[in-house]
Amino acid sequence: MGNPALVRELRARLALPAVAGPMFLVSSVKLTLACCRAGIIGSLPALNARSSDIFEIWMAQMAPQAGELGMAPYAINIIVHHSNPRLEADLSIAARYEAPIIIASVGNPAPVVERVKGYGGLVFSDVASVRHARRAAESGADALILLCAGAGGQTGWLNPFAFVSEVREFFVGPLIVAGGLTRGRHLRAIEQIGADFGLLGTSFIAATESFASDAYRDMLIESGADDIATTSEVTGIPANMLRPSLERAGFKPSKEVKEGPFSVVSETETLRAWRDVWSAGHGVGDVRAAEPAAAIVTRLREEYAAAAGPAKVCQGLVPAEDEMTP
Repeated sequence: MGNPALVRELRARLALPAVAGPMFLVSSVKLTLACCRAGIIGSLPALNARSSDIFEIWMAQMAPQAGELGMAPYAINIIVHHSNPRLEADLSIAARYEAPIIIASVGNPAPVVERVKGYGGLVFSDVASVRHARRAAESGADALILLCAGAGGQTGWLNPFAFVSEVREFFVGPLIVAGGLTRGRHLRAIEQIGADFGLLGTSFIAATESFASDAYRDMLIESGADDIATTSEVTGIPANMLRPSLERAGFKPSKEVKEGPFSVVSETETLRAWRDVWSAGHGVGDVRAAEPAAAIVTRLREEYAAAAGPAKVCQGLVPAEDEMTP
């Protein structure tokens, strides 16, 4: 399952094999477009707009700019879980503006595949287990986003080495790894294990174009990996959150992470929870400052290029060139 040629087609349109992840209440139109201008896939959750009418206004603002020469494609993130009351309305708007990519989250992407492919768009499906990945592939997803341990917000629990290896047994299309990626060399590393692209979220929370508050950015800069707590008590599904924000909001996560009923029906409660509790991934220790998205991508590109340099000689195992000369 999957189309291997799609990897080459997407890569040809990007300056770096990377996706800026869709972040609830954080990603903005401005951030999405800044990422696309810098040469990576930018993404925007439809639910970041308070209503479908506002989402349509955002799409009308974004679509013309996204069509500019040299822009990387953008993605719209839609929650496909049955509890999303805006699924049909937001999907119809995205289809009307022919969003190049739809990222289907929290459920089987089947409800959006036919509509999106009907206008020539692509469906990326995020998955947290091999079983989910197989189901998404069978439903016609063009690419799979593997939520691995360490992803910010909604997270997975599998090691990326094992996850990629098993999914590659049945899916030859684009594989996108999410979870703890913050550096250009990380993107090189996931290519070596059989993936094609990396999804980065935490680094872009601190981008000056995001909706994140100054207090949120400050907490990111001050935090490290030990400050991340995994809990299902905020959304009903496992998510990685900043422990200081949990403590400040009065959340006391239990030691055992159990999935509960996920629902976006009570929008007021959902918004309150995510405003009070801030997410981040295991790579939070690499967030050192608030800076424009373009600067983040430039640094990633430089690190990615440097990681492709000449292989270092392993001392004691492989003789250096001058030692092999007679």
